[in-house]
Amino acid sequence: MATAAAVSVRNLLRDAALLLLFVALGLASLSLVVRVAGGSPPVVARALAEGAFGSAYNLSETLVQTAPLLLTGLAVTLAFRCRLFNIGAEGQLLMGAVAAAWAGTRLAPAAVLHLPLALLAGAAAGAAWAGIAALLKIYRGVQEVLSTLLLNFVALQMVAWMVRGPLQEAARDFPQSDTIAVPARLVLLLPATRLHAGVLLALFLVAAVWFYLRWTAGGFALRAVGAGPEAAEAAGISPARTQAIAFLLSGALSGLAGAIQISGVTYLLSDNYSAGYGYTAIAVALLANLSPLGVVPSALFFGALTAGSSAIQRLAGVSSVLVLVLQAVTLFSLMGYVWARGRRGPHPPAPSPQLGERGRKNRRYESVSPLPRCGRGAGGEGNSGQRAGN
Repeated sequence: MATAAAVSVRNLLRDAALLLLFVALGLASLSLVVRVAGGSPPVVARALAEGAFGSAYNLSETLVQTAPLLLTGLAVTLAFRCRLFNIGAEGQLLMGAVAAAWAGTRLAPAAVLHLPLALLAGAAAGAAWAGIAALLKIYRGVQEVLSTLLLNFVALQMVAWMVRGPLQEAARDFPQSDTIAVPARLVLLLPATRLHAGVLLALFLVAAVWFYLRWTAGGFALRAVGAGPEAAEAAGISPARTQAIAFLLSGALSGLAGAIQISGVTYLLSDNYSAGYGYTAIAVALLANLSPLGVVPSALFFGALTAGSSAIQRLAGVSSVLVLVLQAVTLFSLMGYVWARGRRGPHPPAPSPQLGERGRKNRRYESVSPLPRCGRGAGGEGNSGQRAGN
């Protein structure tokens, strides 16, 4: 027991030292970039903090920027956990915004139903857009990286067409829609700010996605397919069906993010609508280590960078584009840490006098496998166990 505890402490200290090393390298790189840009690192840091958290209004703007990143970050996390590289959160967000703008300007249901209808329309549109990539992957074998990325550009052109055609404002003066009806708007949480109830909805969905992945059969199937489709199929799980569900859920979350932006922030759809939340979501998910709960601080971090970018230019005299460099350095530092950790190999298991060399190998396998090892009898592995291990 003492030996196992010592091994665990040693592994923890090794990982902590490695993480601190890459954090230090990232900070040194940022300081160098700021110096080259003609700024002072302490001044830039203070300006960024002031712009993101310096007042109640600044804090509210940080939370407004965080809300779509929460939902799109969750969407990417959900897909990546199923080994689906969904790069299309941006396009799904745009289609959700289109659907919400259509529901908010063209439909006239009872006032109490208008907001739920707009949000559901956005989620359904995002799911349908992701469903195209799901069908292409399942029935034609098209890689989702290509299909979702290309669908982003199709969605972008779809928005441009909609705001110049079917959804253009009645006056026909600008490429934008009419403002949505008041009942289709989210409630503001603080007066004189843009902080809306969509932030609370996004936090609720973080908890819901965590619960789904951790405690439901569907979440187990999703994680199992992500860990190994062949082993999952051997255990009776359909990889195609599970991947289709993951695609639809991921698209629905991204589409809902677009609907929340329409119902809570802009109140209309315009050309060049998105601020790139769907692409930033990939960094959010990776920084969170594909953990639904980890998406919260990760999205808050990137939301604070976005909200504080204007203060950097105003207070520190440095271009706000520096924030994009900061995001890139953060992501590269994380990737470097993961790479270096992988190069050192997996943590060795704690020694046990009851386990031989074969037992240690099996114990390592069982510690990372999301599935029970099936078909093991007294004489060794059965057919299903061999299939899961191949």
